[in-house]
Amino acid sequence: MQALRDKARRADENDPLASYRNQFLFPETEGTECAYFTGNSLGLQPVTAKQSLLDELEDWGKYGVEGHFRARNPWVSYHELLMAPAAEIVGAREKEVVHMNGLTANIHFLMVSFYRPAGKRFKILCEEKAFPSDQYALASQVKFHGYDPADAIIEIGPREGEHCLREEDIESKIAEHADEIALVFIGGVNYYTGQWFDMERITRAGKAAGAVVGWDLAHAAGNVPLKLHDWDVDFAAWCTYKYLNSGPGSVSGIFVHEKHARNFDLPRFAGWWGHDKEARFLMEPGFRPLEGAEGWQLSNAPVFSMAPHLASLRIFAEAGMEALRKKSLALTAFLQEVTEAAARETGADLEIITPEAPDRRGCQLSIFAHGHGKELFNHLTDHGVFTDWREPNVIRAAPVPLYNSFSDVLRFGTVLRGGLEKETVERAEGSR
Repeated sequence: MQALRDKARRADENDPLASYRNQFLFPETEGTECAYFTGNSLGLQPVTAKQSLLDELEDWGKYGVEGHFRARNPWVSYHELLMAPAAEIVGAREKEVVHMNGLTANIHFLMVSFYRPAGKRFKILCEEKAFPSDQYALASQVKFHGYDPADAIIEIGPREGEHCLREEDIESKIAEHADEIALVFIGGVNYYTGQWFDMERITRAGKAAGAVVGWDLAHAAGNVPLKLHDWDVDFAAWCTYKYLNSGPGSVSGIFVHEKHARNFDLPRFAGWWGHDKEARFLMEPGFRPLEGAEGWQLSNAPVFSMAPHLASLRIFAEAGMEALRKKSLALTAFLQEVTEAAARETGADLEIITPEAPDRRGCQLSIFAHGHGKELFNHLTDHGVFTDWREPNVIRAAPVPLYNSFSDVLRFGTVLRGGLEKETVERAEGSR
């Protein structure tokens, strides 16, 4: 244990990103700052988020409707402030991204344009055990087009006895149904296992089969390095409240590849914020979409949810995804090390179901606690270590490089070992 303590101390002392921890607010348990590993569900609040929002509230009070043009950050163009820093995070060109609506709403709006079933090409390929909202969205879309989800949705799952998908199996399934697939739509990082798919490889396979390829990046944006433009992804959507720290239910981001930027014949559900900016306030009939992702906007920018997101994006722009990824790899490797040490020292059967290969995972580890119920998760929470639980008995822990330290990870391992030891004692006493 002392070796792990020394390792954590040295790593924290040599961490060039250590000061960013001070730019976030941590919940407390009995007056003590918690060890927060649930950035994969809801990121921490940036210290600057409050002032960012207060600025807009102050300008609302000061200018009223004129804030659209006279606010410090005029609301009529507020969404433009988010485009460049978000494009940097997802590997896009500025015109390929915009923020609007919520994640699942954006998936639906994008599918209006990019799920165009015709003839025998009407099927959607997705991963088995996708996030439930994606499953609901895909099923409702195919039903809207008059198809039975049982016929129209192809789910690809792991092999028997495995937890993660193999890229070669995805490629094989795409090839098997090459003339039937209209859309390949997968979560870039699987929410349950934490597996980061080889997005470039899968996109290439989908395009070769003649399909459109889109991605849900809820667990990927701000977590892993992305190159959406270079990978030739058609479209993508993500939430901003997980790794991007913009607050509960905050605005979603979308990506539309520039090759679609001037394809005004693509069907879309239109709204006035996607209309030609020069003519928007003329209130004339006839929708003329903006070029690029902005042309998929519908309503006024939700400034009060964009303001905290802007505060977070500025932190990302300063820290840089390259440096964040480097620390993420080290933090996650250390999390694996302390988890395996706790299992070894207590004899517990803890199985990490996230891929071991660093290039196939982000900063989340999913730990299958065989033979342990939710009491182990509750023990962590009660001792100020925030993780989350997925049935049947998986603990997900995400050491986020912007605000987690190696000492946080050590604390996780210490409390985990204590919980495992406690359960061992209780079981021994119960068997007497």
